[in-house]
Amino acid sequence: MDLNEMTIFNHYLNQWHLVPDGDPIITRSSQLLPVIYKDRCAMLKIAISEEEHRGAYLMVWWNGEGAARVFEHEDDAILMERAIGNRSLVSMTKTGQDDEASKIICDVVTRLHAKKQKPLPATLIPLSIWFRSLHLAAKEEGGIFTQASLVAEELVNNPQDIVVLHGDIHHQNILDSGQHGWIAIDPKGLLGERGFDYANIFCNPDWEVATSPGRLARQATIIAKTAGLERSRLIKWIFAYAGLSAAWSLQDGDSPDLALAIANLTKTEFEC
Repeated sequence: MDLNEMTIFNHYLNQWHLVPDGDPIITRSSQLLPVIYKDRCAMLKIAISEEEHRGAYLMVWWNGEGAARVFEHEDDAILMERAIGNRSLVSMTKTGQDDEASKIICDVVTRLHAKKQKPLPATLIPLSIWFRSLHLAAKEEGGIFTQASLVAEELVNNPQDIVVLHGDIHHQNILDSGQHGWIAIDPKGLLGERGFDYANIFCNPDWEVATSPGRLARQATIIAKTAGLERSRLIKWIFAYAGLSAAWSLQDGDSPDLALAIANLTKTEFEC
């Protein structure tokens, strides 16, 4: 383990009496270290980006309801439970349990969206801000980006069921914690219509699953029923989100092909 990498964690290792339990994970948005805390497996996470900063405060606000429990919090750092269960939603989708995986995700999201008798986190941002990238792509690229931008504008300007949003729900952000069941990690800290949080499920977990024949239509029916959503409106959110995801990919220099494929599949649902 690189000592320079460990230096960034030293303050919290000392402050919270933590014992390192694995190698650091350094990303563009955060720095993570598996640790032992009071004989429990935990994860120390230090936010680098503003997005992760918002996510840290939201994790504290959830207080373990549908999300990983937070044991300690200071500034941009949180110490949270580490998922140690053996089950994987990605594996489930690969072994004929895609329907069950979607239902598990819906259950977790329902818990995250539950109303709480306390003030909302002050760090939340409105969902409309996230769609700026799509509106820009619509001006620059036209075509399906323009269509998705118009649908997004319609949804965002006429919201239903406004809740605290995770913002990045997918199969790898909901983990098996073991005794605590399925828990969400890595929220983005948004405020908007709850239907948005289900849209990214359809772009995941990978190309093979997401674009398999009939998958989108089937999961739209299952998720709409399980989550108590209007199916036609969910389809609109999928279309809008797929356009947004493709816009982000172009912005980052990545391939937008999967997101565009989902957008086109969703367009077919529109036309049915």
